[in-house]
Amino acid sequence: MGQLTLPGNPPVEILLRRSARAKRLSLRVSQLDGRVTLTLPNGVSNRQATDFASEKSDWIANALSKHAAPVEVGPGVSIPVEGVSRRIIAGEGRSARLLPGTITAPEGRAGKTVLALLRHMARDRLAEAVDRYGAEVGRDVGRMTLRDTRSRWGSCSSDGNLMFSWRLILAPAEVLDYVAAHEVAHLVHMDHSAAFWGVVREICPGFETPRKWLRTEGAGLHRYRFGA
Repeated sequence: MGQLTLPGNPPVEILLRRSARAKRLSLRVSQLDGRVTLTLPNGVSNRQATDFASEKSDWIANALSKHAAPVEVGPGVSIPVEGVSRRIIAGEGRSARLLPGTITAPEGRAGKTVLALLRHMARDRLAEAVDRYGAEVGRDVGRMTLRDTRSRWGSCSSDGNLMFSWRLILAPAEVLDYVAAHEVAHLVHMDHSAAFWGVVREICPGFETPRKWLRTEGAGLHRYRFGA
């Protein structure tokens, strides 16, 4: 994969991806990290790619302006927890604590301790939802794991093990509930057939609303960084 730099203030780095299946030049700006990718059909030169990107510079700038900048989590920063904004403040103790309207965290270790708190909360909420939905569909659930995935919010393996993104705890509670119901429904139907969606609708009425929320707002949950 090559790369070109589009002049500007600031300059824009564009990844070049050649594809034998591509029939035309196409640009994409990732909602997750703002990365700009230009897909090229075979036979298109780098010069043609540069000219195309230059012609689309206004479109690229507009798309990048809509991309949420990363947020380093620490004292003074607000983050959503179950869809409710909480301000992080410095507090005593070695771990982060969830309080009404705030999260207290030790200064200097706020990011790591808040992350630990969120993962613990996500595991508790998801385990409860998975057990509840599993009982409703009459299926035993295997092992449940949490990861920080960017490509999917959850998955179900053929042996009944479930995986979820811990970042679901940042979303409104009904969104986490929907994803849990979605993956448990795969214990009944390992596809996205009408029968599968019938199970989802039965155990999670009104799932369309949280599903739409994930599609429109979910990428923003990845902006929060917990390195400090």
